[in-house]
Amino acid sequence: MNHTLLEIKDLSVSVEEKTILTGINLTIKQGELHVLMGQNGTGKSTLVSSIMGDPKYTIKKGQLLLDGKDMTEDSADARARAGIFLSFQAPEEIPGITLEDFLRTARGSLDQKSPKILKFRKELKEQMKALDMDPSYAQRYLNVGFSGGEKKKAEILQLLMLNPKLALLDETDSGLDVDAVRTVTEGIKAYRNRKNGLLIITHNAKILNGLDVDQVHVLEGGSIAYTGGKELIEQITQTGFSTLDKEGLR
Repeated sequence: MNHTLLEIKDLSVSVEEKTILTGINLTIKQGELHVLMGQNGTGKSTLVSSIMGDPKYTIKKGQLLLDGKDMTEDSADARARAGIFLSFQAPEEIPGITLEDFLRTARGSLDQKSPKILKFRKELKEQMKALDMDPSYAQRYLNVGFSGGEKKKAEILQLLMLNPKLALLDETDSGLDVDAVRTVTEGIKAYRNRKNGLLIITHNAKILNGLDVDQVHVLEGGSIAYTGGKELIEQITQTGFSTLDKEGLR
């Protein structure tokens, strides 16, 4: 039986005293890929940001456990060191630090030792090639002047280089053309193994092509209203969210 990686118990979250999420219960086991869907404004990004520990969001009730350890009160950097990774929907530009330096610093923080430069650069070059990224981007400031597609690829590059226990991907496929979506999907495949876990927010089922999805969750009004298998994605794609209740999936 696979070990439970993430367990969310009766989670309620607010922003500036406004409740966004209520009574969220979700369990992700090692090796599992879960998909989070829902109309705009239902709280999808709030959920993954809360799991990551964004201080903008206040947990009013409930628990977040990673590997059985309660991380509800932990800071974002503590959660990152514990193995949680968040790929942003709109990655920030960070002048003054190159992509390579950012990744080396992050890797060193996780491993508690500085990576050997030549070995690290070789691995970085290989991963960038697999993602069809220009190797010169490694020496450019993080996301500065990157196209939307290159920013998203840089997020997947971070995923592959940092190899977290749990990856939260917030619409990493948004704004990408067909070829870029395929490249990102291949990156996700390269990351997946029997010990890690994934939670993907998406409106576009194309990023899931070729991926084995374990569960699909639909947020409605700040709560998980529906849970099903990959067939739920196909139903939503064809007929939208309005038909779900009629199918008795609540």
